[in-house]
Amino acid sequence: MPATRLRQPAELDDLLLYKLSRLLSVGGSLVIRLCEGRFGITRREWRVIARLAREPDLLSSSLAERIQLDRARTSRAVTSLVAKKLVKRETGAADRRQARLALTPSGMALYQELFPLVCDINRGLLAPLTALEVQQLDAGLAAMQRRADAMVQGAVELPRADRRRGGRARLGVV
Repeated sequence: MPATRLRQPAELDDLLLYKLSRLLSVGGSLVIRLCEGRFGITRREWRVIARLAREPDLLSSSLAERIQLDRARTSRAVTSLVAKKLVKRETGAADRRQARLALTPSGMALYQELFPLVCDINRGLLAPLTALEVQQLDAGLAAMQRRADAMVQGAVELPRADRRRGGRARLGVV
């Protein structure tokens, strides 16, 4: 497909976000199968574990920001990981809402076993590209991330979704 189709999409299959979503769905399913089938954790729990392996002692609110997940879903993932004894949560004496999170030794062992397997999937997805194409892809993705962040900051006039009411209820369709 010519690059102009990405810049001027004519149909769904030409949209960048759709293409990325399909790639994530197919490639990510391999990671999900590993996480759920072999290690007994969800993909959200994997995100928590992977971040805490690199940044131990995070506050739960900082963790939610870092993994780009809302606080409620982050809290549920953390609660599940604490129950599985993969994460430890220490609440502050002054403010019990502030919880510092870190991996337990079992959580770190799981990370050390799973991360290389996820890296293998990553390498497999990048295999058809040359080293230069991988560099260009990385630079392009970084540029697009910066642009997306700026677009979100500038999107104050766009209405936010009312997820509590759901799409059909919001439209008056029952």
